[in-house]
Amino acid sequence: MQLSARTRLTSVLLFGALLASCSSSGGSNSGTGGSSETGGNSGSTGGSTGTGGSPGTGGSTGTGGSTGTGGSTATGGVSGTGGSLGTGGGNPGTGGSATGGSTGTGGHAGTTGTGGSAPGTGGSGTGGSAGRPGTGGSGTGGSAPGTGGSTGTGGTGTVTCPSTILKSGDQTLTVQVAATTTGPTPGPAMSRSYILHVPTAYKGTSPVPLVVDYHPLGGSASGEEGSSPFKAQTDPEGVVTAYPSGKSGPSGAAWNVVGCCVANVDDVAFSRALVAQVETMACIDPKRVYAVGFSMGGGMSEFLACVANDLFAATAPQSFDLLTGNETFCAGRPISVISFRSTNDTLVNYTGGTSAVVSGMTINFLGAVGTFQYWAKFNSCTDTPAAADSHNCQYYKSCKGGVQLGLCTMNTGHAYGDATIGWPFIKQFTLP
Repeated sequence: MQLSARTRLTSVLLFGALLASCSSSGGSNSGTGGSSETGGNSGSTGGSTGTGGSPGTGGSTGTGGSTGTGGSTATGGVSGTGGSLGTGGGNPGTGGSATGGSTGTGGHAGTTGTGGSAPGTGGSGTGGSAGRPGTGGSGTGGSAPGTGGSTGTGGTGTVTCPSTILKSGDQTLTVQVAATTTGPTPGPAMSRSYILHVPTAYKGTSPVPLVVDYHPLGGSASGEEGSSPFKAQTDPEGVVTAYPSGKSGPSGAAWNVVGCCVANVDDVAFSRALVAQVETMACIDPKRVYAVGFSMGGGMSEFLACVANDLFAATAPQSFDLLTGNETFCAGRPISVISFRSTNDTLVNYTGGTSAVVSGMTINFLGAVGTFQYWAKFNSCTDTPAAADSHNCQYYKSCKGGVQLGLCTMNTGHAYGDATIGWPFIKQFTLP
């Protein structure tokens, strides 16, 4: 049967409109702006072919899409079914002006898409901690096409935990310390030992702090583990603790803080090697490593604040001060320190002065207040400590880099400090 030209034209128009109506999804399920990518690797596929386009769905890169809804001169109209401005067509989003749009490209380019200029799904904070390669970039998020970054170099939180999870308990380990010829305490290469304590609350699936706890003069790693008050505070939080063993000096096992109390030993290099080894074994947050210690061990944690503040976030020395001459080695960033000192300490005088407790190694202490004031100067603190609180602690709180200082004065002789104060203080600080 022959149809008139008018009838044939009407049929074509009705058939095109029918296709446009059936295809109004506009490629909406073939591109989501890089929704499963880290910021949109390439801004998604733009809706592959698209067929029509409901108002403003536009494919994966925005309202309109790169090749958007309407397809590349595809089905649904004389020359495509998109619409000339990326919103589903010139007329109210029905697939084009009467015949499917002027060019059928589904909109020129869309706006920015869901992987666009706002931070994409690559997001910030998914890069590597301390420069470790991450998995989502350091906050680039993706400009127009979504450039979230595939490896990332920034971020603040991603730590790759070891695949083997340490069991709770104690083990004695050794670490090889390389010879050093420079620095405040050079020494030969040697093997050093420490006890690694893993509490039952440690899970190994998320990063935790590491506390390095130094024993007193003549003490031992096992003795410090049994005596230190910090373990009772850190164990319930799953914090890993290392108890290093000092080398023997004139008065037994000790630490080299330049002037006392053992010579020709680089305990700073030992501390660095210990931390590096533990980080390969346990899931440690490298920005939350802390040093504490009692007596000569307190002196070691105080000294580390001077020379290793790039490794330790904060320290809590007990019953020891800086020595005259130690301050000449202090350098680097500001660091938080809380010190516990007794006014009636007969071994380390509260007011400072000379001590000959170690034969052949006469030293001179800065004193509790002198050390407190030295750290305030080092940290560029601008405030004046308020009166002592109910725990008899005073604080500098307006210091460079957001650090703080504390001095808690006791009347308990040569004794450990209060870890219920010391641990909450130091754990609030992280490396920048």
